[in-house]
Amino acid sequence: MRIVLAGAAALALAAPAMAQTASTDTTGLNLPPNAKPGQCFARVFIPPQYAEQEERVLIKPASQEVETIPAKYEEVEQEVLVEEASFKFELVEAQYDFVDEIVVVQEESTKLVPVPAEFEEVEEQVLVRAAYTTWQNNCGPIQKVERGTGETMCLVEVPAEYKTVSKRVMKTPAQVVEEVVPAVTEKVRKRIMVEPPKTVKVEIPAKYETIKVKKVVEPARQVVTEVPAEYETVTKRVKMSDGSIEWREILCEVNMTEDWVTRLQTSLKNAGYDPGKIDGVLGRGTYDALERFQKDKGLGSGELTIETLRMLGVNPA
Repeated sequence: MRIVLAGAAALALAAPAMAQTASTDTTGLNLPPNAKPGQCFARVFIPPQYAEQEERVLIKPASQEVETIPAKYEEVEQEVLVEEASFKFELVEAQYDFVDEIVVVQEESTKLVPVPAEFEEVEEQVLVRAAYTTWQNNCGPIQKVERGTGETMCLVEVPAEYKTVSKRVMKTPAQVVEEVVPAVTEKVRKRIMVEPPKTVKVEIPAKYETIKVKKVVEPARQVVTEVPAEYETVTKRVKMSDGSIEWREILCEVNMTEDWVTRLQTSLKNAGYDPGKIDGVLGRGTYDALERFQKDKGLGSGELTIETLRMLGVNPA
């Protein structure tokens, strides 16, 4: 928004507030303080302020350089294993021998044999007449008086009579006995296994060869070198203040003569900012050149301020 206070009428309206540090007009804007009659002001954009500062920056951090020194070798003879020890299984056949052996060709058995009765001659007393008693006269104490005859009678025991006779008697009766028939054997020559077949484990020793090999006499190693960090001093553009909108004194239209505009255009062109045709007319080309100059110099832009004119060497009086 562009606001320009110009002429005596504007100054008269603002007169009551000039004694103060700031005042407010009917638009609600804070007016510039200490304004004098004949001055014109505009609110312009003051760009941010920057300053050049030197700074030491790290461009390469500290590091390490590692150099690998290869190992050193020499040729030596060495016995190396070409075939590992192993084993195999071998079959050992059975072992045989001949021996004499009694073999039974007929098993032991039994048979029944009749045994006839056995007899013998024996003498035996045979009773011919058994003992008995009888009466005899004139004998023994036992008497019987026969009253009719007057004889004495005795009862006498007569012993038995025997005679010896020969007699054939059976000593043992006839019988049948079991008789053992012994076994029938025969001597034979027999082939027998004295040691059964078996499997034995046979060790096969390892095989070695002598070859030439490279032996490490000095192992590889690494040499570490510390590389310091690298710094560089650079110039850095640092913002010192932010941009702002402020009141700045400008050239009033009543003072903007054709001769004055021509001098402004010439100063811009001499400063390297082409305003176009130098014709004393404040046109688009002149405004564009003016804005480029203000931005490059860090001045408030948007209006033709007195500060800009002084930078260009154009006296605003």
